[in-house]
Amino acid sequence: MLLRRKFLKTVSATAVALSLGLGAAHASAAEITGAGSTWVYPLVAKWSQAYAQKTGIQVNYQSIGSGGGIKQIKAGTVAFGASDMPLKPEDLKASGLIQFPTAIAGEDIVYNLPGIAPGQLILSGPVVAKIYMGQIKKWNDPEIAALNKGLKLPDMAITVVHRSDGSGTTFTFANYLSKVSPEWKEKIGADTSINWPTGLGGKGNEGVAGFVKQIPGSIGYVEYAYILESKLSYARMYNRAGKLVSPSLKGFQAAAANVDFTKAKDFYVILTDQPGAESWPISGCTWQILRKSAPKETNEQVIKFFDWGFEHGQAQAESIAFGPLPPSTVKAIKAYWKTELGI
Repeated sequence: MLLRRKFLKTVSATAVALSLGLGAAHASAAEITGAGSTWVYPLVAKWSQAYAQKTGIQVNYQSIGSGGGIKQIKAGTVAFGASDMPLKPEDLKASGLIQFPTAIAGEDIVYNLPGIAPGQLILSGPVVAKIYMGQIKKWNDPEIAALNKGLKLPDMAITVVHRSDGSGTTFTFANYLSKVSPEWKEKIGADTSINWPTGLGGKGNEGVAGFVKQIPGSIGYVEYAYILESKLSYARMYNRAGKLVSPSLKGFQAAAANVDFTKAKDFYVILTDQPGAESWPISGCTWQILRKSAPKETNEQVIKFFDWGFEHGQAQAESIAFGPLPPSTVKAIKAYWKTELGI
């Protein structure tokens, strides 16, 4: 993908600069390793490129899914793990971890339907749940048709695409469906990995986006930056207020306006299915996870990078529809770093 190619070029360019001695001032801490969320990958890629140019320090981030990021930070094989599913405070305490939010974003349903343009298809949470449970099998099913009066839906089988890896994007999607479908909540629930009743699995947001782009009749769920990058057709949806909305940074921020990160222990909040006429129903956040027992200099380098992002990277974040955290939240995060890590 374009972002990944640009990022890899930056990695190579930085490595060359360091080998030539141009980054000698930072050679003792020339790389920060991280892994996890594919949702946040586009943002980390942008921030990392600019940060390397400023400091000579490269962020080597593996886009492997939130489940993998949680496992790697627990194992101590990376300096930070990224997850779109926040860990509960009791789990953090038991594992000697801390977490803090990075940016607000959202995901949407994407589809590949000949003759139906982006934003033309309308869906609701309960209908999406039935599609992903294998109960609605064709695009011209009466329940989809009832939401799309006047739209000629094809008599075509639905190919369900979901994540094959442990994923915070899956957690956010499944958490939303658990709130709007009692049957989904009872039978499937929400986690980074779930037992899918049907469908084809793709690795990462990239894999799901790729399958949907290739397979006519397919449906999937991806983070909004991947919709913009891959030019995928996206659905409009009805939110909790009963309003028909399109995915947008404004909608993600409207959902986030309903919660106060500063009052949540370890910043544990969920942004799906929030009230408000403008709220996007599948909004979310991404968190960075650090080990308290890591060397202090390691945690310092990670914190310097994300602090730089909070202070200098917000225009880049907004350019790919990642919403900046409120100033009060950033202030609370900095106080949290000092309390939990002494940094």
